Amino acid sequence: MEKLKDLLQGVVYEEIHGDVDIQVNTVHFDSRKVGKNDVFVAQRGVSVDGHAFIQKATEAGVTGVICEELPAVLAEGVCYVKVADSSDALGKIVANFYGNPSRKMKLVGVTGTNGKTTTATLLYDLVRLLGKKAGLLSTVCNYVDDEKCPSTHTTPDAVELNGYLKRMVDAGCEYCFMEVSSHSIHQKRIAGLDFDGAVFSNITHDHLDYHKTFKAYIEAKKAFFDGLKKEAFALTNADDKNGPVMLQNTAARRFTYSCRTLADFNAKVVEKHLDGTLLLLDDKEVWTKFTGDFNAYNLLAVYASACLLGLDKEEVLRCMSLLVPVSGRFETIMSKEGVVAVVDYAHTPDAVENVLSTIKGLKGKNNVVITVVGAGGDRDKTKRPEMADAACRYSDRVILTSDNPRSEEPEAILADMRAGVKEEYKNKVLSITDRREAIRTALMLASKGDIVLIAGKGHENYQEIKGVKHHFDDKEVVNEVFNM
Repeated sequence: MEKLKDLLQGVVYEEIHGDVDIQVNTVHFDSRKVGKNDVFVAQRGVSVDGHAFIQKATEAGVTGVICEELPAVLAEGVCYVKVADSSDALGKIVANFYGNPSRKMKLVGVTGTNGKTTTATLLYDLVRLLGKKAGLLSTVCNYVDDEKCPSTHTTPDAVELNGYLKRMVDAGCEYCFMEVSSHSIHQKRIAGLDFDGAVFSNITHDHLDYHKTFKAYIEAKKAFFDGLKKEAFALTNADDKNGPVMLQNTAARRFTYSCRTLADFNAKVVEKHLDGTLLLLDDKEVWTKFTGDFNAYNLLAVYASACLLGLDKEEVLRCMSLLVPVSGRFETIMSKEGVVAVVDYAHTPDAVENVLSTIKGLKGKNNVVITVVGAGGDRDKTKRPEMADAACRYSDRVILTSDNPRSEEPEAILADMRAGVKEEYKNKVLSITDRREAIRTALMLASKGDIVLIAGKGHENYQEIKGVKHHFDDKEVVNEVFNM
């Protein structure tokens, strides 16, 4: 058990009522989980205010309460600590509770709209190929060395996050690579973490349902870089117009990477094929099992990060050719008849455009591109027509379908997407609400050499409808149709 006064190290507080020299069992921000001798941190959430549950927590036996607003009546035997920002305090308190595990590893965070999962996962794979122990926190899966743990959020909450980092330290991990979402930055989930490096991939239209404006979305990403220590590295994509913005106020060591202009780290695509790309990485040719210019950026970010971590450059280059694509990221499946299906997580207008421009450059002269695409419910609605427009501009046929409608009506989401279909494209667009039927139709329309993109869900093995998750895997459906 820890003492509350020790857990408050680094926390800026305004008032303390009670004894901070008390023993603490554990820390929670969910009043339903608290028990005797715990500390309850009252956060102001998006939909729920934890301050409303302070009394419930004290009745459950907590001896410490961290809050932004003191209750009218203070319970006897409970220490109340008033802070300006409960979420920031939670991150620091939990980090202290777990012994600040992020200080005992090299922690690198990857942020951006597209490419976070691929970059973080490949860094994890790379250092393990180099014989080192590492952890991964990502959208697809979390790993504590080689132990696989299910992932529910791109970036976990502060309690779960530090718990994972502690497990990594206990398992002997030297490195941890994690996706850092804009939500987690804004909600201070990463407060109290000691980052040794930060990577910015790109920023495009996404999450405006949460951030409201593109400016606020950019500022959330930038806040991550603003908080870095001077010993850390800050690596940004020089080819993204907002890339340099990330470095404006950071105290960290600044580095850039580019596929188009002179930067600290450079890459050039030498040859493109459906099964891989020949890259020139800092003047060394490397064959990679990845397709598309967007993956050239991801691989360059991985290479640059590895070099900045002090790993041997020649060994890193050797291992780059051994890396394999992440589940649901430009995964190709070919039928006996020669139809190629590409399953990809692309769920933003820019990601759809990137994948399709790659596919268009790889298809045969007399072949066609058919795209199956949907948009998620209860998320940024403004990107729906833009995704449909991107699909139309780069495809010969488009089938609009359901993704994860969540609580929304699938037909309403499809109507939003159809609003982005220009008159000149309407005769090549179908709407099929049932995703299985949409995929089947697209594959049946395809002939030898044609490429069918199935976008939006990638690695996901479920479809969420009316709050219920049903098993659904795009790759399974493709294989079923190909084996009919």
